[in-house]
Amino acid sequence: MTTKMYIPGYPRPQFVRKEWVDLNGEWRFGFDDDNRGETDGWPNHFGGDKAIVVPFTYETKASGIGEEAHHPNVWYNRSVDVPATEEGKRLLLHFQAVDYTAKLWVNGKYAGRHDGGYTAFAFDITPFVNFGGANELTVKVEDSMDATQPRGKQRWVKDSFECFYVQTTGIWQSVWMEFVAPVHVDQVKMTPDIDSCSVRFDYQVKGLEQATGADAYRLDTLITLNGRQVKQVSLVIDRPWLTLDVDLVHEMNGPWKHSHWSPEHPNLYDVEFVLYCGDEEIDRVDAYFGMRKISIEKGQVLLNNRPVYQRLVLDQGYWPDSHLTPPSEEALIEDIDKLLAMGYNGVRKHMKVEDSRFLYWCDVKGVLVWSEMASTFEFNDNAIQKFTTEWMEVVRQQYNHPSIITWVPFNESWGVGNILNDKRQQKLTEAVYHLTKAFDPHRPVITNDGWEHTVSDILTLHDYVETKEQFLKRYASKDAIVNNEISFNDWKYAFAKGYSYSGQPIIVSEFGGIAMRSESGWGYGNQVESTDAYLERLRGIHEAIKETDYIVGYCYTQITDVQQEVNGLLTEDRKPKVPLEKIREINLA
Repeated sequence: MTTKMYIPGYPRPQFVRKEWVDLNGEWRFGFDDDNRGETDGWPNHFGGDKAIVVPFTYETKASGIGEEAHHPNVWYNRSVDVPATEEGKRLLLHFQAVDYTAKLWVNGKYAGRHDGGYTAFAFDITPFVNFGGANELTVKVEDSMDATQPRGKQRWVKDSFECFYVQTTGIWQSVWMEFVAPVHVDQVKMTPDIDSCSVRFDYQVKGLEQATGADAYRLDTLITLNGRQVKQVSLVIDRPWLTLDVDLVHEMNGPWKHSHWSPEHPNLYDVEFVLYCGDEEIDRVDAYFGMRKISIEKGQVLLNNRPVYQRLVLDQGYWPDSHLTPPSEEALIEDIDKLLAMGYNGVRKHMKVEDSRFLYWCDVKGVLVWSEMASTFEFNDNAIQKFTTEWMEVVRQQYNHPSIITWVPFNESWGVGNILNDKRQQKLTEAVYHLTKAFDPHRPVITNDGWEHTVSDILTLHDYVETKEQFLKRYASKDAIVNNEISFNDWKYAFAKGYSYSGQPIIVSEFGGIAMRSESGWGYGNQVESTDAYLERLRGIHEAIKETDYIVGYCYTQITDVQQEVNGLLTEDRKPKVPLEKIREINLA
């Protein structure tokens, strides 16, 4: 089952226009280590001497280059034909993600800049385009080993080490363009409320302020479920929001019986936004939403007002030949299908803001998602500014996905390494928590996943103890855990100084990390020699967590091997190390 307007490969399936142009594929490419490209005129006369397959970065085999050394400045160039029939429309050039600073020239003219490696952005390039002819697109990407830059698992030194991998430089998600009317729907924030059986739409219509006769514009909103109309309303654009009733109680015995979104019944409402000027349709966007609620009560996480036990698996989203970039949409679907086959009901997307198509398929297949920000690794004013700006872009762009049930801006004190005592670092996490809540008061926020929490809606713990007996001994007293009387990994505590437990749900959000015997890779704790030993340890630690009654969920590390880490349930090329059904039995026991 897919949504009504699903288009295979479409880069932004939460906000769909039918007419789009895919710009992935071969581009001209060049390294610019001396940073001379701008002064030497590359925007007008491209100086690169290589070819690259976009959206794969030069560090990957999939790009056709496969060089892992760091290059701080790289350039891209290609020609695009723009039909004369599109003149009068606005041409938007979209980049789903570029790491880290992207500068764009169109036909030699500077068109804009974006900073941030994990968020989508677009440039309106209409003023620079020759309609009815060829157009030169030139992109310069500036990247660095700066640890104040949100990097996640990307290394900031020459060689990979511990759990940090080859860097990602340049365009690493899809490039595409679309033609829109001068007045068009730019964004819609969709907020479901199952308690009132309603959904609120907050609209942003671009170009209206320059249009004459603004009162002539109206926006129609049509909602359907399983092909049957639920509601249709016309809104004269005199206010930027609309709340619609989606009460289906009167048909609960019919096809609407399970109208809420959940892992068991991932129902999605299709919605069409149609913008008119007078009687003329000038824009149409297709989207979807799920009627679901995440809340916290009495030490439990509730989904649709009922406790949900989260069986998550940690997923870093790496592939052997394409690194952070999914090799295909089918590869994303394969990962989701395998985690479901193993009995998990969710995923913690670790240190990466994933391709929006992954979130789409989690929406469709009913997978719970923790969305986590890529960390910085220094703390100063620049890091604060970069991190906060990009994180709020992430929250805004991912808000409408019903599968996302938790925001995780910080992990294991990365980027806030002295948070135990440092008031400035503590205040940053508090600020990001409250800023996130201001935009999205409906999802829980974990401010420092793993330990040393400040303000946080969930108390999460990372613990790689190996045996059931060790785990049960450590967690015998809940009070000792939450009162900082017991440390994790021998050096971390549940709360930063000055903060205390206030009844939050407790989830073990990293554990396991079991590795088969390997000469070149590593896992957590002692490596095991056989499949039987692997399953015995896996079963024991899962049993220990489930037998600890105050723990309400877990996240196993991890779904696949990643470069030098060989602690996945699957190999890096997605082959199971033990039968998937055995893992499923352990999860569902």
